[in-house]
Amino acid sequence: MLSVIIAMAAAGGLGISTNATQFWYPVQEKTEKNEEDTEIKSPEITQEIFEEQALLLSQKLEALQAHRPGIIDLYSLSFAPYGEENVFLNETSMVTQVMAKRFDAEGRSLQLVNNPGTMNSLPWATPLNLQRAIQQMAKRMDVNEDILFLHMSSHGASDGELSAGMWPLSVKSVTPEDLKKWLDEAGIKYRVISISACFAGNWVAPLSNPNSLVMTASDADHTSYGCGSKSDLTFFGRAMYDEQLRNKTLSFEAAHAAARPIIKQREEEAGKSDGYSNPQIAVGEEIRGRLKLLEQRLQARK
Repeated sequence: MLSVIIAMAAAGGLGISTNATQFWYPVQEKTEKNEEDTEIKSPEITQEIFEEQALLLSQKLEALQAHRPGIIDLYSLSFAPYGEENVFLNETSMVTQVMAKRFDAEGRSLQLVNNPGTMNSLPWATPLNLQRAIQQMAKRMDVNEDILFLHMSSHGASDGELSAGMWPLSVKSVTPEDLKKWLDEAGIKYRVISISACFAGNWVAPLSNPNSLVMTASDADHTSYGCGSKSDLTFFGRAMYDEQLRNKTLSFEAAHAAARPIIKQREEEAGKSDGYSNPQIAVGEEIRGRLKLLEQRLQARK
């Protein structure tokens, strides 16, 4: 049975993990122990799980609603490739909910997650699944009118690599170059890309263009904060999405500007040792105008 599983995993860009890459894990500890804080148990990986996962991805992609003529739609895609902590599942679930409710992305949202608790409900966060999701969303969208929002949440290495995997599976990491290639191949013009990870500033330059907004939880030289088994959300995810975009604004730029000093204060209070994470944002002129039109439409819905 194991040989069958390994063969199926290799075909999908997965493998059985035998070692690990070193990533930064700056953790904000809670002052009081939560009785629900427990280690995530390694999942039992069976052939049935692999087959169910393939069907699950297909069903989720087929369920995506098509573009509405005359309307700027936002399509939301979230990606949490590190399955050893619930914080990334929590964050991508929250972000997906905010996009669905506040940005009218209900029926146009998809989560890709590595987590033992979601293997029967959410497709895995693998490079191939992400590529396929981008391709399918492009088919549902008007690629010259609609906006793709993509949020990625994980630990990050000093070169910008995102931690990926779910023991005993190893998962290849997605690079900025991979993502740019897939978006370009899909022909998606307008992009909002959000990277919540340490050293995420490494993603800004490769993905920036006049039609894209790229924002990150940190610059290329600093860790971000709030991950770990005892964290519900990262500092960036909480300030940017749960507090600003959920309730206060429909502008990504305004939310990012408001979140920065909040994050800085919380990092100082938590004793972050390597200095301010310094979240980054790069906004192309074309996407700025497109987002303004979307914001006006969403405001009119109220």
